[in-house]
Amino acid sequence: MRALLDSRDRSAPPGPHALTAEPTPAVVSDADRHARSGLLVGVLCYVLWGFLPLLFDLLKDTGPVFIVANRTVWSLFFVGAILVAGRRMGEVRAALADPKTLRSMIISALLLAANWLIYVWAVATGQVLEASFGYFINPLINVAIGMLLLGERQNAWQIAAIVVAVIAIGIQALGLGRIPYIALSLALSFGFYGFFRKTARVSSAGGLFVETLVLVPLALAYILWSVLVDHNPAYASPYDLVLLLLTGPATSVPLLLFAFAVQRLRLTTIGMIQYVSPSIAFLLAIFVLHEPINATQLLSFGLIWLSLIIYSADSLLRRNRASGPAPVDTI
Repeated sequence: MRALLDSRDRSAPPGPHALTAEPTPAVVSDADRHARSGLLVGVLCYVLWGFLPLLFDLLKDTGPVFIVANRTVWSLFFVGAILVAGRRMGEVRAALADPKTLRSMIISALLLAANWLIYVWAVATGQVLEASFGYFINPLINVAIGMLLLGERQNAWQIAAIVVAVIAIGIQALGLGRIPYIALSLALSFGFYGFFRKTARVSSAGGLFVETLVLVPLALAYILWSVLVDHNPAYASPYDLVLLLLTGPATSVPLLLFAFAVQRLRLTTIGMIQYVSPSIAFLLAIFVLHEPINATQLLSFGLIWLSLIIYSADSLLRRNRASGPAPVDTI
């Protein structure tokens, strides 16, 4: 955790082609260590996200809204403690003082709350498979948002990947017998969350603190109503109480690990490892949570994996052509 705090204002190490002269062995070794540590932390981040459904499944009897409310409150305390320890509350004050940043953070907070609620509800109702499908299509939703809202242009292979993904969504609908609204809602809410989050000039930890701060009044009001009026017994059970407390670090730690990793890895590398999380959720849904999957759904997953392979391979090739052969971090 100390490393995460120390890295908060550290810029990413210079790339292998930042200097025209041939790098010395010491420089190469240092860059290689940064890449390796970033890869290790990045994989750990996505592994933790992948196993998150198990925690929510254990808490499903307490209710999805109650889980999200507690997740919000305990995330605020956990991230707040990290910011105070690192003497970084100035980031929060600066974000709250800037109307444009605050407006973006309010919108991102609402999108994040919707994403959390949909995901927890999906786990509680035994629909982790569809939720994992949503996070598989999320990168392609991001591409579509970039094309529609930012005017970004895509090449033929990227467009082909999006077309295959659209076909996969249609086949998933046939397999489910309905529109995969959970998958689409998760992908769209997280995609637009990223879009608005980019407009806010605040760090990962500071941004999460502001987002949870925005949501905390509603979260506390619901918790009080649930306990005092609806007589939710979760706080009376030490087991449930400990699990609810864990939702704070379970939410915050992966985000902090991600912030550490993204400083040390190429975005192409991040793009390759981001599929670890939904892959773990997919396997958990089938082999641990015992959700049924039919041949049509399996075909849709096969097509979405094909679309991701096309898109990722094209991104990797374009990155390599742009940078040339790299002696370091060729992941």
